[in-house]
Amino acid sequence: MTEYEADDVRSLSRAALDALREVANIGAGHAATALSQITTQRIMISVPQINITALEEVPNQIAAGEEPVAAVAIKVAGDLTGLTLLVFPQPIAYRIASLMMGGKPVHELGPIEESALKEAGNILSAAYLNALAEFLGMRILNSPPVMAVDMSDAVLSSTYVEVSEGAAYVFCVESEFQLANDTLPLRGFFLLLPDPPSLRRMLTAIRVA
Repeated sequence: MTEYEADDVRSLSRAALDALREVANIGAGHAATALSQITTQRIMISVPQINITALEEVPNQIAAGEEPVAAVAIKVAGDLTGLTLLVFPQPIAYRIASLMMGGKPVHELGPIEESALKEAGNILSAAYLNALAEFLGMRILNSPPVMAVDMSDAVLSSTYVEVSEGAAYVFCVESEFQLANDTLPLRGFFLLLPDPPSLRRMLTAIRVA
């Protein structure tokens, strides 16, 4: 990314960031509705927090560098290209897999548990991407999800290597989902890593929206 483009990211107006926050709120609402229908449990959300940050700063926002996380990755194509990651600290990943499996206790992520978590990740990512596509007026396509379980630093490092063109900035959405019968929220992070050409298109669309 050029210095000009980096300045472009940092100089987004409050109105533009508020618009992106509303998009994240819509996406989280759709995700909560979809999960509620699948799990037959009432799921509420808090207003998501959104920021745009340098890729290398993201792990510190999610978890300590040596804390394991589960990340569901989906490659994005269409008018916007890059990668999305839905990242959960490991204890939250266990709870989400359990929720998707009808409440069965989960203490490790075997093939069945990983499949359940990928399904949840696919649902959540699609909800955010659909809201973003409608806001930007873009056609966004997503690939089947893949999953990685590793320390937060390692997950983001491997992601950086895999992203074509080298994404430098990340749109990071932190959301909390609350089950009606559970006092502990489900906290997760939706990360969008657009490649540089897509980031330029996004910034242009955000400014004129």
